[in-house]
Amino acid sequence: MSSEPSEHGQLSNFHASRAKEYVELHGQVQTSISLLDSLESFLSTFQKDLTAVAGQISELQDRSQDIDNKLRGRRKIERPLSSLISEITIPPALATLILDTNVGDPWIDAIEDFERRLTLSKSRSRVKAARDLGEVGEGLRIVAATKLRGFFLALFQPIRASVTTNMQVLQTSILLKYSPLYAFLHRQAHDVALEVQRSYVGAARLYYETGFRRYSRSLGHVKARTIEKFENIVVSNNEKDFKLDSERLAHSSIDGPAVTLAYMADDKAYKQPVEAMLRSLFLVFMDNSTAEYTFLSTFFNVAPSVINVDARQSQLSSASLLSPDRGAFSDVRSSGASDYGVQRVMSGTSATFSDLAAAAPNSKEEQSNYDTLWKQIFDPVLEYCKAFVRSVLEPMPQVIPLLTMIRLVEDVVTEVQKRRCPPAEHFIFSIRIQMWPVFRKAMSENAEALKRLAEGTSTGYFSRATVTTNAMVAAMCQKYVILFNAFVYLTLNEEETMIFANLLVLREELKKLISQHTTRISDPMAQATTQSTIYESVLQGLNKNTHHTAHPKSQQEIAFWAKLEEEARRKIVTTGQARRR
Repeated sequence: MSSEPSEHGQLSNFHASRAKEYVELHGQVQTSISLLDSLESFLSTFQKDLTAVAGQISELQDRSQDIDNKLRGRRKIERPLSSLISEITIPPALATLILDTNVGDPWIDAIEDFERRLTLSKSRSRVKAARDLGEVGEGLRIVAATKLRGFFLALFQPIRASVTTNMQVLQTSILLKYSPLYAFLHRQAHDVALEVQRSYVGAARLYYETGFRRYSRSLGHVKARTIEKFENIVVSNNEKDFKLDSERLAHSSIDGPAVTLAYMADDKAYKQPVEAMLRSLFLVFMDNSTAEYTFLSTFFNVAPSVINVDARQSQLSSASLLSPDRGAFSDVRSSGASDYGVQRVMSGTSATFSDLAAAAPNSKEEQSNYDTLWKQIFDPVLEYCKAFVRSVLEPMPQVIPLLTMIRLVEDVVTEVQKRRCPPAEHFIFSIRIQMWPVFRKAMSENAEALKRLAEGTSTGYFSRATVTTNAMVAAMCQKYVILFNAFVYLTLNEEETMIFANLLVLREELKKLISQHTTRISDPMAQATTQSTIYESVLQGLNKNTHHTAHPKSQQEIAFWAKLEEEARRKIVTTGQARRR
């Protein structure tokens, strides 16, 4: 029992001696618990702070993405926007050129550039910058139009001043070079362009009227020196009326002899046949009229501004013109049809009229406009040509010169048609239509004269009947052969109804004349011999023209007279045999 209390006492002493340590340990535990609680609170706060930081980082990432998108959007519109600004603005050098310099070669490209900028500025009227520049562009447009008006009127002055001005050189080397400047006036200052056009038409009309009046008068003087009037095949005793003159027949083509120039008329001894005078007039008319029509359809052929969807315009689409804040660039966007350039009608280099053949009117309306301008210029010239043709046809010329002139007119019509000048073609064709009835009348009078000669009648009531002789009939045959050979020379094929139908009538009358003449011979042998001799002379005359014997009509004609000659020879043989019996 005593041992248990002692152990209890020892244990109490042990704990008592350790009490301080226990208290310190308890304090440390409490401190640790407090620290753990603080740490727990700190960690909880730190976790909340980390969550907030993560949210801020996510927000910063979103903002960074937005900024990056805005940057890409601005970089995407930077080039087209820069191009737009450069197009609608007018460089100081361009403005200085228009304001401070006279019109010249530098204006050709400058005006094209200015018109392009002016048109683009007008098309982007919703852009404030373009509206602000509109007044500047309008002022420069007025200045340019004023200077160009004076420039063109000065260019037309030499045309008014003298007919010695080389019109073709002026047109091809100067006016056509500046055609882009007129195109600018036509599109941007239409009233001024009409004034320039009227000024040119007036100057050209005066130029051609004066030139053709003097030229036709000179040709009239030359024509008056050689008087040739129509005499039918029976009455005519002039060898020139029925003579196969290849030099005169050569005037039936535009590729014939040289034309008569105006100064040649001053030589009193200078003479030319009437067909040479008409050929000279028509060739000069053809060259001038077709060249003028080509110039009109080229210089005044102004194309409208052609809308081209440019590569820059495709970049300025609605998808690429979004602002950094996802909004639309309403102040910058424009319709897809607002970007277009100005096409130049002609280059600044000079050209010949043969190089401009492709510049034909594109529509009936355009051709009608060019026809009207051409007629306004050439109306006086047409009157001079008509008057000269009337002087040629009245009094009526001989048949061969008349057909030569008809062939010339037909050749001119063909050439004018190739050169694409419809009003000149219509005029020359009307002259051709006017000549054919005169030809028909002349051939009818020749046939009627042969008919009266065969019948032994005359034109007067109190005239004695004409008695034919061998020499007279031989002369008629010779004249007929000359007519036939000349007609064959002037035809290219046998499908010439107007010519050979009249010639066939004349041949039938000649055949009747020969028949009537030989029937007066009582002796059958002498009658057949005379017929054979006459037919033989006709065949010899036809065969002399060996150059055209291959012509189908020549072969048919030779066959016709050869058949008659063969029949006459048969009569001679038959009559001789009958007499011997």
